[in-house]
Amino acid sequence: MVQQTLRRLERDSEWRRAVTCRRELPPRPPQFAPFPSDLDPRLREALARRGIEQLYTHQARAVELVLQGRHVVLVTPTASGKTLAYTLPVLQALLQDSSARALYLFPTKALAQDQLQALQGFIDELDIPARAAVYDGDTPASARRAIRASANVVLTNPDMLHTGILPHHTKWLTLWTNLRYIVLDEVHQYRGVFGSHLANVLRRIRRIARFYGCEPQFVACSATIANPQEFVERLIDAPVAVVDEHGAPQGPKLFFIVRPPLVDATLNVRRSSLLEARRVAGFFLADNVPTIVFTRSRLATEVLLRYLRHDAPDLGLAPEAVRGYRGGYLPRERRAIERGLREGTVRGVVSTNALELGVDIGDLEACVMVGYPGTVASTWQQAGRVGRRGNPAAVVLVAGPSPLDQFLATHPEWLFGRSPEHARVHPDNLYILVEHIRCAAFELPFRAGESFGRLPPEVVREILDFLVEEGVFHRAGDTYYWTAPTYPAERVSLRTVSRHTITILEQPGGTPVGEVDRHAVHQMCFPGAVYLHEGRQYLVEFVDWGRGEALARPVEVDYFTVPLTRTAVEPIRTVAEAIGRTLGEVAITAQVVGFKKVRFFTHEVVGREDLEIPPWRFEAPACWFTLPVAVAPPQRRDYGPNWAEQRARARARCSAQLGP
Repeated sequence: MVQQTLRRLERDSEWRRAVTCRRELPPRPPQFAPFPSDLDPRLREALARRGIEQLYTHQARAVELVLQGRHVVLVTPTASGKTLAYTLPVLQALLQDSSARALYLFPTKALAQDQLQALQGFIDELDIPARAAVYDGDTPASARRAIRASANVVLTNPDMLHTGILPHHTKWLTLWTNLRYIVLDEVHQYRGVFGSHLANVLRRIRRIARFYGCEPQFVACSATIANPQEFVERLIDAPVAVVDEHGAPQGPKLFFIVRPPLVDATLNVRRSSLLEARRVAGFFLADNVPTIVFTRSRLATEVLLRYLRHDAPDLGLAPEAVRGYRGGYLPRERRAIERGLREGTVRGVVSTNALELGVDIGDLEACVMVGYPGTVASTWQQAGRVGRRGNPAAVVLVAGPSPLDQFLATHPEWLFGRSPEHARVHPDNLYILVEHIRCAAFELPFRAGESFGRLPPEVVREILDFLVEEGVFHRAGDTYYWTAPTYPAERVSLRTVSRHTITILEQPGGTPVGEVDRHAVHQMCFPGAVYLHEGRQYLVEFVDWGRGEALARPVEVDYFTVPLTRTAVEPIRTVAEAIGRTLGEVAITAQVVGFKKVRFFTHEVVGREDLEIPPWRFEAPACWFTLPVAVAPPQRRDYGPNWAEQRARARARCSAQLGP
C-alpha cells in the first residue's frame, strides 16, 4: 500500500518541490544461527510451536553469553527481536528453579504492560508454576502484597524501584534472596541526569542484593548508540560483553526530507511544519496505509490530531481510526490505543516520543516526523517504528523552522553519514551521589570502609562524615545510621521533575479526564487554557495546587491556547572560573505571564490575555560563557522609513501559515 502512495506523491508537484532528499535504504536478509547447545529442550520445542526453528545471530549469541553467566548488552535496531534474548534465559532459570526471580526495568509504564502479556503467555505455554506481574504506580494497592510475595518476574520502572521497592526491601524477601537476573530494556534512554540517577539506583540494588546473599546478572538492551560497552559498564559498575552485529531482516525503506514551501520570501517564512505534516500524512491515510506521526510537544500532538480527525471522512476513514498518544493519557486509554494499533482498527496515530520506544504497535508502514527529533539516535529509533515485519516502508522528516532543521534540509548527508551519539552518565556527580547515599543509608546502615559501586571507601567515608555533621546520620562505632525523620527517596526525583501530578476533573461530576505533571501545568492547563485531550476540548477554570486537581468543563471553541512564558537565568554562585568560562550555580525563574488564542486550521492569533501565576523557580549547576564585544552581531540594517509598514503587511499575508 505504501508504494501506491509514493507513486501518487511523485505525481504531486508541491511534493516534488518540497523534497530536498530522497534516500533508499536497501533491504537486509535475515541471518540465522542454531540454538545454543545449553538451551533447555523444552524452550526449543516451545519456540518451534511458534514457528521459530532457529534464532537470529544476535539472539543466539546474546543467549549463549547470558547462559555463561556474563553481563551482556545487546545493541541492535528497533524490531530486531531483542526481547527474546533475555526472555529465554529467564524462562530457563524458571524451568530449572521455580523459586528463581527476575527484575525487569523499563523507562515507561507502557513498555512494562506491553512485555507482560508476551512473557506470561510463554510461562503458561511451558506450564511453569510461575507468575509475572507489573508493579508500578498504576498497580492497585490490593494486588501489591500478592506481587511482593509470589511474582517470579517483576516488571517495573526506575521511579517505582527507587521510591516503592528499595526503601521497603524487607517486604520483598523472596525477591532479594532469589534474584537471578536484572533486565535493563531501552537502556539508551538512561543518559544524562536520568541515567546518572539510575546508575546510583543500581548501586543500591546490588548493595541490598549482596546483603541477602545474591549477585544478580545484568542483561541490557539498547537501540544503536556509539559507546555501548563504556556506557553500560558505567551504569552497572561491572564489565559487560557486547553483541552488536544483528541478523534480523529489514525491509526496503524510502527516507525523505521535505521542506515546507515559502509563504513569504520577504520574511523568509515557510509554511507551518505542522500543516505540512497534516498534508503528507493525509496522502498515506487516504490509501489506508498504517501511519504514525511524531511531534515534538503535547500541544502539537493534540492540534495535529484534531486536524487529521477533521480530514478523516474525506480520507475515507472514521475519525476514531486516528488516535493520539502522549503522556497524560489515562492508563486505560493508552492500553486501548496500543491494542487498536496491533489489531489494525487504528490506522493512524499522532504521538510524542512516547511511542518511540519498543512498544508493540503492529505493522505500521509510514512514519512522518514533525521536525528533527533532536538526536540521530532518536531519528533512527522513530524511523524504525515502521516496516517492522520486513515490508516496504516510508519515512518523511518534515523540517521545522529551526536553524538545525533547515540545515538538515540542505545538508542531508550530515544525518545519513553520522553515527549515533555517545551516551554519557556521571554517577559520581556530587549533587546526585549525596542524595543516593542518603537513600542507601535509609535502606541499610553504612559500615566504615564500605564502598559504593566503584566509589572508593575513603570518598564514601568523607560523604558520610559530612552527613553526620548535617545531622541526618548518626555514627555509632564503625556504623553510620540514618536518623532524620524524613523519607529520603521521596524528595529525590530521578528525572529532575516533580513526580506529583495534577488530575484534570471534568465539571460537573468530577470525572478524571487526564493527568499533567506539576511542572507542565503552566504550559497545558493554566486558568483560561483550552486543554485538548484526544480531540476533546476542556476550558480550565481553576487549579487547586493543594489537592492536585484542575477543574475543567467541556467546551467547543475554534481556537487553542499557547502560553506566553518569561524565563530569567541569574548566576547566584561561582565555583570556578577560566578565561571566558564560569562554572557555578544559577537560579532559573519561569513564569507564564499570559496566553494567546490561536484559531484552528488558519493559526491566526485571535486574542491575548494576561495571567498572574506564581513563578516556577529552581536552582541548578551550570556553565556559562562570557563573549567579547567583537563577536556581537552587527546592528540591524536600515531598510528605510517604510520598513515597519512593509513588515506588518508581510506578516498579515502569512499569518494563516504560521505555526502555533
